[in-house]
Amino acid sequence: MTLDQCRAIDPGGMYDLIRAFPDQIREAVRIGRQAPLRLPRRGLSNILLCGMGGSAIGGDLLRSLCADELGVPMLVNRSYRIPAWVGRGTLLIASSYSGNTEETLEAARLATARGARMLAITSGGRLAQLAARRRAPVVAIPGGLPPRAALAYSFFPLLLSLIRLELLRPRDAQIRETITLLQTLGERYAAPEQTENTAVALARLLEQRIGIIYSGTELMDAVNTRWRGQMAENAKTLVFGNLLPEMNHNEIVGWKALSEPMRAMQVLLLRDREDHRRVARRIEVTRELLSSHTDRIREVRSQGRSRLARVFSLVHLGDWVSYYLAVLHGEDPMPVRAIDHLKAELERP
Repeated sequence: MTLDQCRAIDPGGMYDLIRAFPDQIREAVRIGRQAPLRLPRRGLSNILLCGMGGSAIGGDLLRSLCADELGVPMLVNRSYRIPAWVGRGTLLIASSYSGNTEETLEAARLATARGARMLAITSGGRLAQLAARRRAPVVAIPGGLPPRAALAYSFFPLLLSLIRLELLRPRDAQIRETITLLQTLGERYAAPEQTENTAVALARLLEQRIGIIYSGTELMDAVNTRWRGQMAENAKTLVFGNLLPEMNHNEIVGWKALSEPMRAMQVLLLRDREDHRRVARRIEVTRELLSSHTDRIREVRSQGRSRLARVFSLVHLGDWVSYYLAVLHGEDPMPVRAIDHLKAELERP
């Protein structure tokens, strides 16, 4: 694979957007530090983040990263409806890159009608207008990108907002490490012709195959979701996944009957050094069990010192894997025509 081959299949420039991710993080951090935050903190009892797709995954990543530090419950809500407990003690974070995501808009209207305190993260649209009517602060992020290529803007302003609200500890050193690490890794992944390119190697494992991604629950669950979403949108390929230990209580048995199709699947095990010790052992035993059904099993380990760096090391790798898989499949990674068609149909009376 060469860069010229990539460019030929990718006229919209998804390659450049993925490569620019460390720079996007820098800009997103600056926005998060400078955005107005006129929010009362007293009486805050829970956090509801409403979003879909690329605008929701930032909330998932933050929830998993900070679950053992965040002193109030946090739920990522991917629905038109909201839970009954939402009320005056709720911090509503409405995250919509375009500002026009209909599920997020309806959920935000419902939550603010119950007295929830609203913070909007958006590039504009109707969400910015709703926030203005509610006199709620807006973290204004740059528009014009596919939402899945704007992850830094859905995550880092959110992280900085909760730090500024004193709900989380500062993470300046972790952010610096993350940017430096992704710059180093990105230089390797951005060279498709290099023989030691892990992203290309993983994409070749998934070429013309259905993939299955397994990981632990605590820190890797949102990374697992991100990988599967990127394979679908960029590579136009279905990749399934599940989490341990839950998978050990049901799905592990389902590998038996359809032996021929299962043998052709590619299993990826996302690993982190902070996997619970029993989950780490479960992954080892699960791999032994699966090896009798397929020999296509590969472990993928996070890199870095801090949790933030390790999580984003795998996020960034997954983005590159999805990109190279799109190239191998001859699919332009930029357009998402099925989503565009669905939205157009929903706009019809």
